[in-house]
Amino acid sequence: MNPARARAGKPGDTLAPVLRDVRAVVLDTDGVITDSARVHAAAWKTAFDTFLRAHPPEDPHQGRPFDERDDYLRYVDGKPRPDGAAAFLVSRGLDPLAETVREVAADKERLYTGMLREHAVDAYPGTVRLLRALRRRGVPLAAASASRHAGELLTGAKVLDLFDTLVDGGEAARLDLPGKPDPALFLEAVRRLGVPADRAAVIEDALAGVEAGRRGGFAVVIGVDRTAGPGTGEALLRHGAHLVVRDLGALVGTGTGTGTGTGTGAAR
Repeated sequence: MNPARARAGKPGDTLAPVLRDVRAVVLDTDGVITDSARVHAAAWKTAFDTFLRAHPPEDPHQGRPFDERDDYLRYVDGKPRPDGAAAFLVSRGLDPLAETVREVAADKERLYTGMLREHAVDAYPGTVRLLRALRRRGVPLAAASASRHAGELLTGAKVLDLFDTLVDGGEAARLDLPGKPDPALFLEAVRRLGVPADRAAVIEDALAGVEAGRRGGFAVVIGVDRTAGPGTGEALLRHGAHLVVRDLGALVGTGTGTGTGTGTGAAR
């Protein structure tokens, strides 16, 4: 990757104080860099709802459809597909047999891949603005994702060259890295950047992801709440975020501003 092209931030841009002393930043892909979390959620919903109709739980209440906001955030967001499938099935009182998990995960992958072919996925403008401001200051950047599609998404959104390294689901499998909330994926990313975790920041939108950042000893863990739903920001804080924002552009200001107006929470 060649990040040099991306150093064209506005000369007057200033970083929020929470990021001014970090020496590297690791960002999750889906829902943080690219608007792809909604596609994942839609594919999971179709896969889970189809399975529940074919294999209804004994308790009718547990057979309720997959919720694209609450169930997605709680059980599957940020996790490897098998882990997410197993967690949701358990929540509905179903036995997560290996064969069942593989069936649901494979169906979700098929659906997701088809959706990507039909719908373009863009990078969030506020995220791009933050990335360019960090680049202009020479801060090394890594993208990290449990998805094997991360490179494809970043390329399609025309932001892959903003990053010094990418650790995706394929790399995680090759290196046998455990999934979030284990911090292994993020620790591998900062290892490649040559920066210790306690001098780096993690930016995540998943509960499992912010928990992984806190477990990994990262200096700053920033949660991104794009749902605007009740309780989501508070949940991110409980799971390990030091600060929650709705748009990463809030971390970039102009002139002497700090750009932190939409954040909640406090640094530890």
